[in-house]
Amino acid sequence: MTPQLYSAEFIFPGHPDKLCDAIADALVEAAQQRETRALVGVEVAVHRDHVYVTGRIGCKDSETIDVTAIVREVYQSAGYGKGWHPAPEQLVVVSNLCLGPLEDGEAEFRELSDDQAICIGYANDIAASNHLPVEHWLVARLARRLYALRVEEPQLDLGPDGKVLIVIEEHSTTEGLSWNLNGFSCSLQQNTAADEVALHRAVRLALSAEMHEASQLLPMLSPELPQQLTVNGAGAFELGGPEGDNGLSGKKLVVDAYGPRVPIGGGAGSGKDFFKADRAGGLHARRLAKMAVQLGLASQVQVVLGWFPGDRSARLLRAVDGIGQSLRLDALAKQFDLSLHKSGTRFQVGNLQEIARWGHFSDPSQPWEADLKL
Repeated sequence: MTPQLYSAEFIFPGHPDKLCDAIADALVEAAQQRETRALVGVEVAVHRDHVYVTGRIGCKDSETIDVTAIVREVYQSAGYGKGWHPAPEQLVVVSNLCLGPLEDGEAEFRELSDDQAICIGYANDIAASNHLPVEHWLVARLARRLYALRVEEPQLDLGPDGKVLIVIEEHSTTEGLSWNLNGFSCSLQQNTAADEVALHRAVRLALSAEMHEASQLLPMLSPELPQQLTVNGAGAFELGGPEGDNGLSGKKLVVDAYGPRVPIGGGAGSGKDFFKADRAGGLHARRLAKMAVQLGLASQVQVVLGWFPGDRSARLLRAVDGIGQSLRLDALAKQFDLSLHKSGTRFQVGNLQEIARWGHFSDPSQPWEADLKL
């Protein structure tokens, strides 16, 4: 068969949009620490040295959440400061949050959807990639490795912002699927006084090491690199982060989900608590799709869940295999707890900031990834 090309991208924690997602989820975590059924729906925008936070946080002691301190910690942990602007201590944080306790009876109503939502989940039978599209799994690994160069090789003088784009070639034979890296590009923020040649060398060595490790996990993935690697193809990239572009939470939905091979639902995850239908539905849809492939019902499964306002549990709207044929998952779905009670009480985890940065589905130990019990 003719090889198929699949692309995927990933962004660094210092990218303006990822700063916003991480701030939004750090606020969700702060609210959940104060009250399990906290209601959180926030949006974040950044531009230059300004950060704008809007929305609602409803929980006890919500007024004690130090929004400015959270924002500055997110910037600092992403790599800002020490010459990379904006410096965390110089940020101007503009908060227009509606803060206060939950209203009478509101905690009980958290188990009812307060909005409509369409949520898509995906899984394949490739356990080595944690049942994710290979290109999406691989680009996330490569991005992590390149982001680590900031610390591992300080002489490169790299900043916190960056992007990675890959193209993989997928071959289908009688022996199964195989993959090779067909194209690669990255944009890494670097001081213009630093050594560009050393950066190219470091990127190539890091990619070679990561591709070797990835091919050990997924033997049908070739460790070979493309002949040409593009590093900062648009020229010098020193002015980045919020100094170079504005950012907004919820803008990188494809990166946050499964990459461009899989359609996305209608809403963002970051900035919403686990009783919110958008976030809960995406996790439930993933659980159902993952269980279906693990039961051998198909090699690829895409699940579409829907929520109407007032629903306690998700509605199974559609399920298809890798070639678009309908799957009958009704009986399986009825055995699953697809409720907001389940997601709100069982899926709350710590360090949401890192989940916002690296994805909900990259860590197989997360409860929505591991808890596949019927």
